[in-house]
Amino acid sequence: MSKTKPENSWRHKLHDIIYEADTRAGKVFDVILFIAIIASIIFVMLESIKSFDEKYHSFLNIAEWVITILFTIEYIARILTVKKPYKYIFSFYGIIDFLSTIPKYISLLFGGIHALAALRALRLLRIFRILKLARYLGASNLLASAIKSSRAKISVFLFAVLILCIIFGTLMYLIEGEESGFTSIPVSVYWCIVTLTTVGFGDIAPVTPLGQFIAALIMILGYGIIAVPTGIVSAEYTALGKKKDNTQTPLVRLNSQSCENCLAEDHRDGAEYCYNCGEKLHI
Repeated sequence: MSKTKPENSWRHKLHDIIYEADTRAGKVFDVILFIAIIASIIFVMLESIKSFDEKYHSFLNIAEWVITILFTIEYIARILTVKKPYKYIFSFYGIIDFLSTIPKYISLLFGGIHALAALRALRLLRIFRILKLARYLGASNLLASAIKSSRAKISVFLFAVLILCIIFGTLMYLIEGEESGFTSIPVSVYWCIVTLTTVGFGDIAPVTPLGQFIAALIMILGYGIIAVPTGIVSAEYTALGKKKDNTQTPLVRLNSQSCENCLAEDHRDGAEYCYNCGEKLHI
């Protein structure tokens, strides 16, 4: 037992720093990682500006390597501190962490001018790092739950909108015809979607009085349609928020404790075992 205790203690401490946000070290780790993610996203955007990249290419390359190494250490540490590494590796955050780290290393395998085109597309995978921010937004899980609870209503709503677009698109094809740019029903449906969403590219426009009248109706209808999914999700979000507030009484408070076995979170304060798999929690 004495031989395994230092190893377990080291792994537990590292697990607390990486996966927990209640400790001082965990908060410092999260802040550093948060800043690194933001900096990386800014560097990716600046790198896409040709004039800026030509002037500061060396700085951007060095900064990107520093951030990539930092994310690599984080990725390896997360694998080492859980009892079942595959659960993290194939989890949502594990895949995002992998996709946001690997492009810089793969770039070393490419050589020659012909690979530059593929390399440029590959570097865009680093934008996946913005998804790493989700773990630092406490309300993100609540919003995801609200969207998931609203999926049936939103699906019915989108299906109804699609039917309207097909009907109005077909009418505009019959009324306007090819002379006005409505060369087919799919093109007319495309115009209807653009008009209904109030985007209005202007590449196709009705010229007949009846067509313009229908277009005006679609535009007005668009403002009402846009508000529907927002209201559905907002209602679910409010309901889930109230439900969560009612369950989190002063006697039952949740913390950021993460199970080393199954990575489940949101355990009660003082809980000794994971509510999901029964593994003993490290307090």
